[in-house]
Amino acid sequence: MPIHPTAIVDPRARIAESAEIGPYAIVGADVEIGAHTRLMANNYLEGPTWIGEDNIFYPYSTIGVASQDLKYKGERAETRIGDRNRIREFVTIHRGTEGGGLVTSIGSDNLLMVYTHVAHDVRIGDHVILGNSVGLAGHVTIGDWADLSPYCGVHQFCRIGRHAFLGPYSVVKQDVLPYSLTSPKQELAVFGANSVGLERRSFEKATVESLQTAFRLLTRAQLNTSQAIERIRAEVPACAEVDEIIEFILSSERGFVK
Repeated sequence: MPIHPTAIVDPRARIAESAEIGPYAIVGADVEIGAHTRLMANNYLEGPTWIGEDNIFYPYSTIGVASQDLKYKGERAETRIGDRNRIREFVTIHRGTEGGGLVTSIGSDNLLMVYTHVAHDVRIGDHVILGNSVGLAGHVTIGDWADLSPYCGVHQFCRIGRHAFLGPYSVVKQDVLPYSLTSPKQELAVFGANSVGLERRSFEKATVESLQTAFRLLTRAQLNTSQAIERIRAEVPACAEVDEIIEFILSSERGFVK
């Protein structure tokens, strides 16, 4: 396998023959790297960490290091990363803790832009975009296809639903609804469905219209949440995406952004 002579690789690391380890990279014990994954210069990886195939780590990323959580006492915890992810410069990904299941996990086909921070016990799905300097606190969950613009900050234990779009500089202290376009004004608010993103992903027009109606009832009809859900069930044509929003609301422990 191509390992640069200046790289330091622990003999207990498991690296596929087609993987590439660049200059000054440091790969610790119990790190597993899949086929065709490339570490560019000056990456630092600690184990236990599992990384899949066809990923690329740009310079100065730090993966699998101990949590900043003061409750972390060195218990064995993991970092798991899927396939075809692009991890840009100065990204930090911390391993899990006992309080969060001992795993930080990132799926496949994600883009983590410059200076993104993924804290302990975060769960990221697939096809997610995290813009420059996005900060995810511990125990955050990001659904598939979510798109977080630069400088968003997400509070511990919050959830970002599937296909949601967050505008720049959003400060998230409650769950963000699936399929929503959410952006800060004087405070963080929902502005309707993420229609542009959904159309790009070939969602049917009728589905997007149903989502728009559901969001209008939730955010502009001067109804409380129970009343809005009742109206949605009565008036909005049934579809799986609207059902997902209702289930997301009913399972929220922190409340959700209106």
